[in-house]
Amino acid sequence: MTSPFQHQAAERDAAPQFVLPLVVRIERDAPPARTDALETAARAVLTLLSDERATADDGEWTQAVRDWQDARIRKVVRRARGSEWRRATELPGITLTGTAETSPAEVRVFPPVPLDGWPKELAKLQVSGTELADPEPPAPLPSDHQGPVLWMNPEVTMSAGKAMAQAGHGAQLAWWELSDADRAAWRAAAFPLTVRTPSPDAWSQLVASPLPVVRDAGFTEIAPGSATVIADHPSLRARF
Repeated sequence: MTSPFQHQAAERDAAPQFVLPLVVRIERDAPPARTDALETAARAVLTLLSDERATADDGEWTQAVRDWQDARIRKVVRRARGSEWRRATELPGITLTGTAETSPAEVRVFPPVPLDGWPKELAKLQVSGTELADPEPPAPLPSDHQGPVLWMNPEVTMSAGKAMAQAGHGAQLAWWELSDADRAAWRAAAFPLTVRTPSPDAWSQLVASPLPVVRDAGFTEIAPGSATVIADHPSLRARF
């Protein structure tokens, strides 16, 4: 995965490293569904990327986002509940709520921070323990579905936290590829998107297409270079 600044890999590795923190709320008695958490995390990333605080020349988050995108694009998902969640929401960031009817996911995204400089309220939160499940398998998409889809690799096993970060990567790749007009339209619609896992055969066809592919750097859980997500958007699909 490369940044829009087109730096070579060696240059990105040499640059100061930043990370985009995301925190998912997981209460013991009401954990969110896995797919809703993935979709909410992806929308949270898009919301931050399009926020004026991150895009305006004098935006309070603009420099942090630029520094983050100039290096390796890292995202880390941590979990919180109760007072941990309340303290996290007091830090500058944006909270997105999922669309599930029961126990919708809540994800808060924060402006990028130095890799070794997390705020203490976030540094103490756990990365492990984000094992979420769907009460029922997500409904198959109709054959004429036209909305944005983030397709997850059916042959790669990831924790929910890792998969949330990968969904966020996929949404970001789609965002970079879109025209200004397509970005504006997606934002105006509040970033509708769907996360699904295709069959192995369908995945092979998707990987062979020109759609953007997330290839993991291999810092955690899976092998470097593993394809994890295909970013499918109607405007990207229309190009081929």
